[in-house]
Amino acid sequence: MNLRTRAGKAFMITRRGGFTMHSSRTLAAAALVCAALATPLHAQTTLTYSSWVPPTHHLTIWQANWAAEVEKATGGRVKFQGLPKAPAAPPGTFDAVRDGLVDLSYVTASYTPARHILPLMAELPGMADTAEVNSVAYSRIHWKHFHRFGEYKGVKLLAVWTHGPGQMFTKKAVGGINDVKGLKIRTGGGIAEAVANAIGASAFVKPAPESYELLNSGVADGVFFPFESIVSFKLDTVLQQATVFPGGMYSSSFGFFMNEDKWNKLSKQDQAIIEKHSYEYAARSNGQSWDAADQKGLDALKKASVKIVRADPGFVSEVRKRSEPIIDDWIKKASAKGVNAKAVLDEFRAEIKKVSAEKR
Repeated sequence: MNLRTRAGKAFMITRRGGFTMHSSRTLAAAALVCAALATPLHAQTTLTYSSWVPPTHHLTIWQANWAAEVEKATGGRVKFQGLPKAPAAPPGTFDAVRDGLVDLSYVTASYTPARHILPLMAELPGMADTAEVNSVAYSRIHWKHFHRFGEYKGVKLLAVWTHGPGQMFTKKAVGGINDVKGLKIRTGGGIAEAVANAIGASAFVKPAPESYELLNSGVADGVFFPFESIVSFKLDTVLQQATVFPGGMYSSSFGFFMNEDKWNKLSKQDQAIIEKHSYEYAARSNGQSWDAADQKGLDALKKASVKIVRADPGFVSEVRKRSEPIIDDWIKKASAKGVNAKAVLDEFRAEIKKVSAEKR
């Protein structure tokens, strides 16, 4: 039956002494307490990441260090778990992240040149003498000019960078352009493959981790790599000469990205923290890491008594001349996408000089 208090508030009493207003309020309050206890004070997210190079490679180490920095900066709200094995072959990394097989990873645009045309600008011959300078300059150009064209659509792009100047490492002496003719050169594809073919080599594309076996078995006569790779892939015992070109014969550009769905589920606060550790910050720190690794590679070559030869001006000039159609081809393809490619390339070169001056 219904009763009313002096305040005019109704109670409902059942025949069996059921709910009253007081008891229903108590139960509601208890439910709120239980809900609060069931919800952690800070929602925690665990993101997976993968690397397709060895655990000792500086890229694997850099990625783990980056994850640790972000985890600390978020107060543990965002945690990371490195996968013991990459879920796809290197060229499939972009798709693996997009499709949720792993939450974060990186890959070189050289492995997917049909998809990533604009990043190949940073791979052209004769650019910066260090990975840090090239990476920072490229990062600035990418976010200013390239990102809006959507070549990384489907993932959340966090950073771009390049490795150090790519050089030519061979199992025989090379003194000039005629010595390159017919050499079987392993490259990562993209600009490196085009340059190798342009100077008369027989270039082919294979993932970097296969390089030792390719050289040791005689399938390859040489490789295009930055100095870092000598240590990372233990190549010092199967090489005779390193031929060094100013600014490199090529570089390789990289994208570091995250699964979009996982990104969208993060709080705005944690997204902001991740972004603070991305973009130019990540490009610079990765470039610095790569430069340190390049020095270790150079030291390893010297220790192994591998001959280090600086290409003479005539050799450099011939390589540059034969590379001009490659540069023109990139300008043509980038222009077809709507980029003022010639002007952007000139700006990239100017940015390299600017970043170099900033470091002095």
